[in-house]
Amino acid sequence: MKRLSLLSGLLWLLPLFSTVAAPRTAGTAFSDWAFDFALIGDVPYDEAQRTNHFPNLIADLNRARLEFVIHNGDIKSGATPCTDPVFEDVLRQFQTFKHPLIYLFGDNEWSDCGAVQSKPFDPGERLEKLRAIFTQGDQSLGRRTLTLTRQSADGRFAAFRENVRWVRGRVVFAGLNVPGADNHFGTPEFAGRNAANVTWIKETFALAAHEKLRAVMLVMQANPQIDRAPTNKIRLGFNEMLAVIERETVAFGRPVVLVHGDTHYFRIDQPFLGAKSQRRIENLTRVETFGNPDTHWVRVTINPRDPNVFTFRPECVRKNLVKHSR
Repeated sequence: MKRLSLLSGLLWLLPLFSTVAAPRTAGTAFSDWAFDFALIGDVPYDEAQRTNHFPNLIADLNRARLEFVIHNGDIKSGATPCTDPVFEDVLRQFQTFKHPLIYLFGDNEWSDCGAVQSKPFDPGERLEKLRAIFTQGDQSLGRRTLTLTRQSADGRFAAFRENVRWVRGRVVFAGLNVPGADNHFGTPEFAGRNAANVTWIKETFALAAHEKLRAVMLVMQANPQIDRAPTNKIRLGFNEMLAVIERETVAFGRPVVLVHGDTHYFRIDQPFLGAKSQRRIENLTRVETFGNPDTHWVRVTINPRDPNVFTFRPECVRKNLVKHSR
């Protein structure tokens, strides 16, 4: 795994920071009020994180004034067996969040479960178990909840309860089931899930255009390997999705942010080049969240009155402050 590059992230923060946002008021759908939310991912990985660092992170987030928290996947290490008790323990921790929590699935908890030598599981069966545990009803997780639109409401994609969408502060947010490292490419389940994801992205941009929203944020677990050649083996599972994101972003013409985890390398940059033009797509920003061994978070301020809409700030949580126990 790559280590944190804080300097890389901070260099990109400077041009993306904007002036002080409007007074904090609940960022209800289609309003012009500014608000903050948090991005986290790739945590907890081990016993120390589960019993100490992750509870400290939760406590820090609970103290903050936030509209919601997004966890973009990987709730265990790749070597940990994908057992029901592991999932249920994380769910109990998720329900201690004061704010609404939106959780998107990562590869460590389903697509890679067949490779865990100590206790392999069938990836498809684990995906169904995640859906059963974490996607009940149309509310987010957390003590205070947020109503979500699930793609499963469309009969064509009834299985995909984990793909969600919501609108706050004239920004539409969409969560997708895109696991690292290669999007489970080459497996029987890939085609159906990829078709669902592509449709969800197109519909998200259509909603943004119809409602004249200010911005779009897409969130997934996998690093889509934008810096690799389209013919690269790992990149193959992302090519169609990236082509759709490029086309929709250019047509939308307003700020778009793609959030992912996976490679544990905190950064905020604009690495997307047009497939044909090879020119930078200036309204598309990539944010990679902190990940193991760093249990920190990214504060995002939404200000619909700001042309850039998004402001990003890393928030570092001191470890070992409080020893937590079960």
